[in-house]
Amino acid sequence: MLRRAAAVAARGLRRPLGAAGRRQRGGAGRWRWVGTGAGDRGQGSGPGPGNRGRGTGAGEPGPGPGGAHRPLTAPASRSPAGDARAPRIYTRTGDGGFSSTFTGERRPKGDRVFEALGTTDELSSAIGLASEFGVEKGHAFVEQLHKVQCMLQDVGSNIATPLSSAREAHLKRTAFSEKPVLELEQWIDSYSEQLPPLRAFILPSGGKSSAALHFSRAVCRRAERCVVPLVQAGEADPNVAKYLNRLSDYLFVLARYAAMKEGKEEKIYIKSEQ
Repeated sequence: MLRRAAAVAARGLRRPLGAAGRRQRGGAGRWRWVGTGAGDRGQGSGPGPGNRGRGTGAGEPGPGPGGAHRPLTAPASRSPAGDARAPRIYTRTGDGGFSSTFTGERRPKGDRVFEALGTTDELSSAIGLASEFGVEKGHAFVEQLHKVQCMLQDVGSNIATPLSSAREAHLKRTAFSEKPVLELEQWIDSYSEQLPPLRAFILPSGGKSSAALHFSRAVCRRAERCVVPLVQAGEADPNVAKYLNRLSDYLFVLARYAAMKEGKEEKIYIKSEQ
C-alpha cells in the first residue's frame, strides 16, 4: 500500500529502507523484495500489516487501505523444466496471531492499528464495488473514486506507522497532508450545487450506484471511528481522521448525485405510526 521500505522482524530478515516496491529474482531461484511494507505477506505496494496486503488492512487478508509486501525472501517454486515460478503467497508468519507494523513492531492482530487498517481496506473494497456500478452507468465520477482508493492506500500507510515507534525515515514516507482533505471539500461543493435541497432524511436507495455509495459512506464512518482513537493517542496524523470525515460527506453527496443522474427515486424516512 505504500511506496516505502521497512525493517521487518519476520524470520530475522530485513529489507532496506527507501527501496522501491517490487520483487526481483536473485540467484538460486529465490526472490527478494526491493521495497516497503509491513505484515506477514503482501501483494500490494507499501507497508501495512496483514497476511496478504491487497490494499489496506489487517488480519489474514490484511492490506498494508492496504497491502503489505512480503517481508522476507521467499523461495520460488520450480517447474519440472527447471524455470522459476512466482513465490508462494502464504508465509505462515501470521499463524500465531501477530502481524507487523511498518515500523517493524509485532503486534496482536486484534490491535486497534490493525482494526483501523482492516476497516480502511474494507472501505476501499466497498468503493471499488460502487465504482464498478458507476462504470456500468457511464458516470464520470469513477475517476474520482479511483483517486480516493489510492488515497486510502496512503491513509493505511500512515495508520501502519505508529508515531510511538516511527523513525524519521518512516515519517517522511508516510506523512499525510491536508491537501487531499481540501480537494474533497471542493468536490463536495461542486456536487452540492447541482443537487436539489435536502428536505428529509434520505435512506440508502436511489439505484445500485447510489445504494453502493451509501454503503461505502457507512463503512467510511466506521473507519473514522477506528482512526480517531489512534489520532487522540498521538499514533496517527490528524489529517487522516479529517480525510475520512470529509470522505463520508463526499460519498453521501455523490450517492445523491448518482441517483439524480440516473433518474432514480431517493427513498425518505417516514415516521411510522405507533
